[in-house]
Parts: sequence; structure tokens; C-alpha cells
Amino acid sequence: MADGTSTANRWTGSPPNGWDVLKRNRVAMVSLLFLVFVALAAIVIPFFLPDALKGTSDASFSPPMSPSADKAHIHYLGTDVNGQDLFYRLLMGAQVSLGVGLVAAFVSLLIGGVYGMVSGYAGGRVDGGMMRLVDILNSVPSLLFVMIFISAFDGHFKGALDGVRLDAQAKDWGWLEGLAGNLIPYSRIIILVIALSFIQWLTMARIVRGQVLVLKELAFVTAARTMGQSSWAILWKHLWPNLSTIVLTYLTLTIPAVIRDESFLSFLGLGIDDPAASWGSLLKDGAQVINPLDSKWWLLVFPASLMSACLLALNFLGDGLRDAFDPKSND
Repeated sequence: MADGTSTANRWTGSPPNGWDVLKRNRVAMVSLLFLVFVALAAIVIPFFLPDALKGTSDASFSPPMSPSADKAHIHYLGTDVNGQDLFYRLLMGAQVSLGVGLVAAFVSLLIGGVYGMVSGYAGGRVDGGMMRLVDILNSVPSLLFVMIFISAFDGHFKGALDGVRLDAQAKDWGWLEGLAGNLIPYSRIIILVIALSFIQWLTMARIVRGQVLVLKELAFVTAARTMGQSSWAILWKHLWPNLSTIVLTYLTLTIPAVIRDESFLSFLGLGIDDPAASWGSLLKDGAQVINPLDSKWWLLVFPASLMSACLLALNFLGDGLRDAFDPKSND
């Protein structure tokens, strides 16, 4: 009998693994393909666009399908107030927004994963104390924390990078001078990623801790203890591999949350600095030129549509992964 053959109400033969279940979820697979397409387009297409579309021009507020100022190219999605091509800006915004979401989610995974495993495996008073700290941090308004964090550290971080650049210049360390100089325009992004990571690891820590509490009572962990393996070896070799699928599932659900927070902060002017762009900063630029007499609709419609489609795809993919690898969790 073939593996994974289904009848009306049950599977016969070997049950399907999580990836088999995921591949049967058409919505999740379409979402995955769409996200891969957007990510590849954001990385590859800008290299092939002509330089004339990557800078400012005299073609301010040109509607979609308008010719460029030199009549040599087409602005497929129109231009903004500085005559910059919106298609190019949208792809660069996708790089920043998806990049911030991925990096912040992975940092939250690192912090929350280690914290949750230590808390769950230690148990007792250590677990109680660590979880009370999570409760306290959860009570802090997250976006307010991010705003204060950015205001408090952005200037200091930028000054520190400039100090490193000047010190490297004095010591004739060209590579360090170039690295620090290149990071200065992106200091706000780095601070934003750190701040968003600090508020996203709390949920991950709770999830990992709950799974460890269940797994550490199973026979394979008891056998590892009997064989004299250290606690860190048990955590890394035996518990972490069994946590990988559930962590991957909730990691996928963390990315859209980070992108939403970043877009909201950029919309308020607290996120990405010009000339860098994110979906939130593009929406902010579009909202600033809303005019009932002469609406620049393309400045809002295209960024909002792409961001909404990607967030929807991430949520569908996360739901599909959760159903495939953690069918007991349907909340």
C-alpha cells in the first residue's frame, strides 16, 4: 500500500510528515512562491534597471507609464516628488522591509530560543523567576519602548560609528574606515532592528519554554541524562532538533509583525531615513501629498498593495506551517 494514502476520515499506511501536509496546502504553497518571487525580484531587478531610473529627475509626480525626462525610459509605476522612479523605490523598499523583518525575527529567535530552553529545562525557581521577568517586559507598551529606544540610542550610535571612522582614519585602517562610513547612513535601521528584536523575543521564549517542559520528561531525555550527557549537550543535541519545526512556524508569524511595526514607525517618521526607503516610508511620502483636487494615487496604491499582499502571504504561510507541524495549535 502506498504511503500516505487517505480514506474519507483517516490516513492508511505511513502518516504524512509536515512537509507533505504543507505541500497539499495550496494557499500556503502559492504564498511561499509569491514571497520567493518578490524577494528575488527585489534583489535581482535593481541591478538591471538603468541608472537614469535610480536617482532624482525633473519628472516629478509623473503618473504610471509616463516617459522619463530624457524620453529614453518608462516610469511603469510613476514617480515621486523628487522624480524618483516608484518601481525602483518599491523594490528597494522591499529589500529593507523584508530584510528588517527577517533579521529582527532571527534575532528574536536567538534570544527567545535560548531563554526559553534554559527556563524550561532548569525549572523550579529559575523558571519562575525568568518567566516573571518576561511578564514584566510584556507589560511594557512595545511601540512606546521602540520609540524611546530609537530616540535614546540613534544619536549615540551614529556618533560612535563616526568616532570609529575618525579613529580608523587616524590609524590608516582603510577597511574599518570604509565599513564605519558605510554604516553611518544605516544606523537608524540597525537601531530599529535591535529595538524590534527586543520586543519580539518574549512570545518565542514562552513557546520554546512550553515545548521544553513537555520534551524534558520524555524517555530520550532521561536516557541522555543517564548516559551522563551535560545539560547543554541535551539542550543542543536532543531538545533543539525537536523544537526546530515549531520554532520555524512561529518565526514565519513573527516576520509580518516586525514588518508592520517597522512600517508604522517609518510612517511616523521614526523609521528609515532618506534616501533609503521601506514600504512604511513610501506610504508616508504618499500620505504627505494627498490632495482632494489632484490625488497622486499611485504613491499610495502600489506600496500599500505590495505590502498588504506580502503580509497576507506571510500569514497564510505561517498558518500552513502551523497546521502542518503543530496541528494541536489552532488559535
